[in-house]
Amino acid sequence: MKTCPYCKNPIQEDWSYCRNCNNPLVVNLEDALYRNVRFSYDEPEIYHLDLEEENSEYETTIIKDEDIDQKIKKIDETLERKEILGESIPGSLLLEKSGLYYKKRDLPNALKNLELALKNFKEENDLLNEAICHNELGIIQEDNGLFDQAIYHFNRSLEILEELDDKPKIIKIFNNLGNIYFLFKDLEHSYKYYQKAFKLSKQEKLIFEEIKSSSNLVEVLYLLKDYDRIKKILERNIDFFKEKEDIYGIIQTEIKYGKLYYLMDENYDESYHHLTKALELINTIRENISIYIKGKLEWECYLYLGKIYHLQDNNSKAENLYLQSLEAVRVFEISDSIKEGAILENLAELYLSKGDIKKAIEYYDLSREIFYKFGDSNKNAELKFKIGKIYLEYEEDTTKAIDFFEEALEIYEDLEYFKESAIILHKLGDIHLHKRMTETAISYFERARTYYQNIQDEYNMNLLTEKIKSLNI
Repeated sequence: MKTCPYCKNPIQEDWSYCRNCNNPLVVNLEDALYRNVRFSYDEPEIYHLDLEEENSEYETTIIKDEDIDQKIKKIDETLERKEILGESIPGSLLLEKSGLYYKKRDLPNALKNLELALKNFKEENDLLNEAICHNELGIIQEDNGLFDQAIYHFNRSLEILEELDDKPKIIKIFNNLGNIYFLFKDLEHSYKYYQKAFKLSKQEKLIFEEIKSSSNLVEVLYLLKDYDRIKKILERNIDFFKEKEDIYGIIQTEIKYGKLYYLMDENYDESYHHLTKALELINTIRENISIYIKGKLEWECYLYLGKIYHLQDNNSKAENLYLQSLEAVRVFEISDSIKEGAILENLAELYLSKGDIKKAIEYYDLSREIFYKFGDSNKNAELKFKIGKIYLEYEEDTTKAIDFFEEALEIYEDLEYFKESAIILHKLGDIHLHKRMTETAISYFERARTYYQNIQDEYNMNLLTEKIKSLNI
């Protein structure tokens, strides 16, 4: 009899995961293309919790809406029959129904059924299913952009799971908390929860969860520019996925390598190689995965390949790739997302380089609106400043430029970003000086000088001091 490579317990030939330790079993690449596969190693990956282990491997195969509707209809018939007979409604049916609506991306109905399921499980004092409901509610509220509510539900799920001492599921909640803090760039909390997931996985010898947690951690390390640590993690991960002949893990790691080499400004050819390799592998499995999963795998490949072509001044190819990336995101995202905001910003930069000023402003503003929606004040201010510069330098519309600069300045001052505030004040001073409004210009220069003093930028502080002196003569 075969044994599990993780826990060494006996396993059956047709098992896709071990019923003893819940880890995926070794399969060859050809077999992997024709079985139900694990939920993709998205970045960062969202973790659902399921009571039945058979459901722990999320569908990536194509599921038609009519098939889901049939399943929902059967559940409704069962619920109606139980209501007529005066029997209690099992929370498990409502939880299953919610999951089906989630697969259809029908969040209102998914949310409604989850809340009913949670109420039932509370009445039954079913703690594990309570935790599952709270986690799923967190995921839906995250999709809705209601981050405070999502964090509440993830924390509530975590409290219950810690009471039950269910460490595998605790690891998943740590990752979900890391994901949501990552979304609004709270890197301190995001890093903390990913690190907790990684350490607990290692402690419990859950190698697969350890690998996935470290893969999520890489996303924070990109922003921290800790490239050496990223390389070490990816080297280990690619060896693991190749050993297990896990094509999905290989694809995600190839994408992360491509992103790494691009961000390092070290070797764009190497970045191109890894990203195109990932797309080739995705193409080999396209018939066996849904367009939803395909989009989640492809979007960053297209985005970073577009960036590479943009650097090479191949604007038509870059534009096509950015639009492919945007199309992929819109397939799997329910509404506006940070990902879409990032792609729109790249399109704006592309149009600016092509001299299409109208489109550049339009796409910067669309991107800005998305970042504003997700509470990224820094990015909102940055894009307002960019739009202001375009009006000033390309359109020579100082009125609109001043409006955008002042709006960006207000945000930066609220954030206490002294350097950015000083730069805008300096620029506003120059604009008003050009308009022969000397007193107004001096007031901007003095405010800018104060901020430069706060950050001990002596060069710019002295420059402004001399400029103010010359204007007062």
